[in-house]
Amino acid sequence: MDVMRSPVSLCTGVTYDRSSIQHWLDSGHDTCPATMQTLPYKDFVPNLTLRRLINLWAQSHGPPSPSSSAAPLSFSDQQLKSLIQELNHVNEIENSKLVRDLSSVADFASFSDENRRILVNFEGFVSAIIGVLSRRGSAKMEALELVIRVMNSILLDNRGREEAHRLISKRIQDFLTSIRRILQNASLKSKIESARVLRTIANDDESKRAISENRDLLTELLNLLSSESDQALHEAVLSCLIAISATRSTKAQLVGLGIVKLLAATLSDRNATKSVAEKAMKLLSIVSSCAEGRSAISQDPGCVAATVERVMKLSRAATEEAVAVLWSVCWLVGERKTKAKEAVVRSNGVAKILMVMQSGYGEGHPVRRMCGDLLRVLRVGCSSDGFGLGSYESKTTHILPC
Repeated sequence: MDVMRSPVSLCTGVTYDRSSIQHWLDSGHDTCPATMQTLPYKDFVPNLTLRRLINLWAQSHGPPSPSSSAAPLSFSDQQLKSLIQELNHVNEIENSKLVRDLSSVADFASFSDENRRILVNFEGFVSAIIGVLSRRGSAKMEALELVIRVMNSILLDNRGREEAHRLISKRIQDFLTSIRRILQNASLKSKIESARVLRTIANDDESKRAISENRDLLTELLNLLSSESDQALHEAVLSCLIAISATRSTKAQLVGLGIVKLLAATLSDRNATKSVAEKAMKLLSIVSSCAEGRSAISQDPGCVAATVERVMKLSRAATEEAVAVLWSVCWLVGERKTKAKEAVVRSNGVAKILMVMQSGYGEGHPVRRMCGDLLRVLRVGCSSDGFGLGSYESKTTHILPC
């Protein structure tokens, strides 16, 4: 027998688990399952006494499970209606009360999928949350941080995500202004959550364009990569930048804001997590597909060397992206490719390229073709420049590049 997670009572006085009775009512029933009485109204009242008894029982019967003892208290319909009113009139509400209420609902939303569904399905809740972030200067930072925490939870729910997208699209510039304010002034945790929200809403061309055209917002995201060392924050920011970098103009703008140097620093950082390094490599590969990106990379020997160093040390996909970057700056770039080729050779890049070629890529595979192109251009170019790369001697065998 399952223990109730969120006991609530109907107007008939009978208590049910919230998820079960909600499903019953959502299925079209208008009666109490136990008494079969027609319900004059369908509001829930949290059964706090039973909830406390369940928690006491859970604590006395072995390790407490997340679904029982750690769960935040339930909310009555009236409590949620009251919170929505507070959010809709945020300038008129005492900040300390709003913070207390938001803190409770944030805990509730983060606890389970069922709790998130309850909030998303409650009429006016998602609109009220989005509204706080879409009204300039309407809330103090402490309240904004809790709102962004709640929104992170809402976006985990499919219906919540769809409704949030619809509402945000109507006032996206005001929404982005609030996000930038949080990125500038909030706690580290809230900065991470804000970057994740941006990544989630950047799922259509209109949203991507709005974010990428907001130069102040892009500048703030890049500032976080240079001024903060937290890897979770870096991963969230890089994920967001990858999501919006679909157009040539966005790639060129990121290059102009200095993304190449920041990515080079990330790839050179031994403390960078594997996931962060892989996302940095992916973004570098994306910007290398535009002329501005190739030019910036080819003129930064440190970036080229860091790319070579990561070959075969990350995932297979990241290694392929690294090869694409090296191919772009050594094969496609015109007169500026000399520095890039020299940096590849000095970084033992030829050995890395040969290793990639011998790691399972069949004839005709794009990665194998790029490796072949690289070996040819490095051999010819570096021989003429005095590097003497007529053949390459590995530790185990002599290989003559074809």
